[in-house]
Parts: sequence; structure tokens; C-alpha cells
Amino acid sequence: MSHSGVRNFGCRLTADATLAGHAIVVLENDLLRVTVLADKGSDIYEFLYKPLDIDFMWRSPNGLRRPGVTVPSAGGEAGFFMDFYEGGWQEILPSGGPNTVYRGAPLGQHGEVSTIPWTVRIEQDEAERVAVSFRARAIRTPFLIEKTLALERGSAILHLAERLTNEGDEPVDFMWGHHPALGEALLDDSCVIHAPARTLAVHPGQLFETQRLAPGSHHPWPLATGHDGRTIDFSRVPGPAARVADMTYLTDLTAGWYGITNQRRQVGFGMVFPHTVFPVIWYWLVARGGLGPPWWGRTYNLALEPWTSWPGTGLAEAVEHGQARRLGAGESPAVEIKALAYAGVEGIHGIRPDGTIE
Repeated sequence: MSHSGVRNFGCRLTADATLAGHAIVVLENDLLRVTVLADKGSDIYEFLYKPLDIDFMWRSPNGLRRPGVTVPSAGGEAGFFMDFYEGGWQEILPSGGPNTVYRGAPLGQHGEVSTIPWTVRIEQDEAERVAVSFRARAIRTPFLIEKTLALERGSAILHLAERLTNEGDEPVDFMWGHHPALGEALLDDSCVIHAPARTLAVHPGQLFETQRLAPGSHHPWPLATGHDGRTIDFSRVPGPAARVADMTYLTDLTAGWYGITNQRRQVGFGMVFPHTVFPVIWYWLVARGGLGPPWWGRTYNLALEPWTSWPGTGLAEAVEHGQARRLGAGESPAVEIKALAYAGVEGIHGIRPDGTIE
């Protein structure tokens, strides 16, 4: 793995490496190392906090596979997202949830852009800052998505500047989300979720036989009423021995941020985002309660995902229920998101737009 220059200090960039046959881009500074799969969705495969050697990203037991080499054993009625889902952090557009048909265009699980290659361009490669831009065009919808990832020296914040463009000549609906799945390097039963939500809404269908709340129910965040009438604090993450799994949504956000803190290790992961664009956080937890395919009870992971829309039932239903967003011909909105590591605290009260912990 060679760097684009000879620098071995400050911010660094690797743009000519491969991992399991995938072209990757690695951005790093003194605190973070971020590995991006350029050949697959611009997935963030690694988000490593160097001082404690914690990679926050979850790794699926199915591993990192190359679509051109791995041939699924059956047809992709739901699409092929899950066959090639390695964990980590996906950009999802223009549909969230199961397969759907939007205005005659079949879309598999979680849309289009997370399973295709993105082009890469180095924007800055200096000791004080590195930045790389990625772009992709959807195939069945007229969306162009562009983003720049950047790290600055001495900062544990990953900066994402994104732009979504409708290149079509008519308005098009969409769902858009970020899907960072956190794994066992961070998670245990001391973890607490901090989020400025008022409501916890449960997915309308029974996704898991081990889920703790009634489908379609609503609860005040973070305290919910379980099947047995007992109160469950959903801000507390259960350990893997709990054998539960949940698909819920944090709604009625008063601001755009969340954090999850491991209180034993006093380390956490957070995100800050414009909640006018992403007004809901999808909350997907599998504490070895994902029975049957594809997880077979093996996995322990949590995803807290900023989204434009909910529930995750696909774009066609989002349009039907007034939850989809619409982009006019030629419209091109931009957003800024930050993801960060923090340490030395047992909890936080907020994250400011500049990424400062409160």
C-alpha cells in the first residue's frame, strides 16, 4: 500500500490500493483512519479511532465479496444488496427498505448506489488536510450523487459534503439515507444512545420474531412499553446475550445529531447532520436475535441512520404515504454531515454543527 506522496506525518492519503479485490481509498490523520470502498458504493469499510484502536464499523460474517466473482445461488427477487453487504457504512438512494417498483423502474433492497462503483478524484493532499471526492450515477433513476470526504490534522471528525442532482427533465421522488452499522468493538451492555428525539416509532410489520415492541406502535423516547407491559429503556443497548432484534425509528427530532457512548471504555461515535433534510434516525439493532437468514443468530450490531423518510418499506410506499422527497428537474441540493469519535466521557448532551461535543 503506497501513499500518493512520501509524507509519513500529519494527514495522509492512499488512493492506489486494493482490499479483497476492491479498489480502496484510505484517509488518515493522527486520530482516525477511514477506508472507503471505491468499487462498491463508496462504502466506509473502516472508521478506526487510533488512540484506542477501535474500528467502530461492524463487519458482517459474510465478508467482503466482489460482485464480478461471487455468483448468488438464486435469483435476486429482492435485489442483491444483502448478498454483498459486508457491514460498514452505506450511502442509500433512491429507496430504503425492501424491493419496490417506482413508476415502472424495479429497485432492489436499498436502491441503487450502494452496489455500484463510484469514480474518485483527489481534491487535496496536504499535511493539514486531505480530501477526496466520489461520484456515481444511478442506473434506473436520473440521480447523480457527489460527495467529498475530508480529514483535518488533529481532529477526530470526518467531514462529508454532499450534493444530489436530478439530471432528468421531470420531477423524481426519492428516499435518501446513511447506513452506518456499529459493531462489537464498540458495543456492549454499557452503551447508551443520546439523541434529541421525542418519539420512538416501531416498524409497521413484524420483521423479527424476537422484537421487543408491537409492530406499528409509538412510544415516548426513550421509554417504551414491551409486549409484557414492562418499560424498556431503548437508550440502553442490550448485550449479545439478550437475543433480541428491533427495527424502530427516532422521530420528532429537535436537532440533527446523535451519539452512542460505551460507558465502560468511555469512548463513543457520533454524527451531526441537517435534520431539515434527514428528520428521522432509523434504529436497527440485532443483539444475536436475527434468527434465520441471513444472520442465523450470529450477529451483534447497531445502526443509527439519518434518513429523509420512514418507515423503511420502499420508495413506492413512501410516495403513497407522503413520506418521499421530490427533486425537480435540474435541482441540486447540498448537505454537510460529520461523523466523529470522542473519548474520556460517559455520555454527552449534544453535538454542535461544527462537531464539538457538549
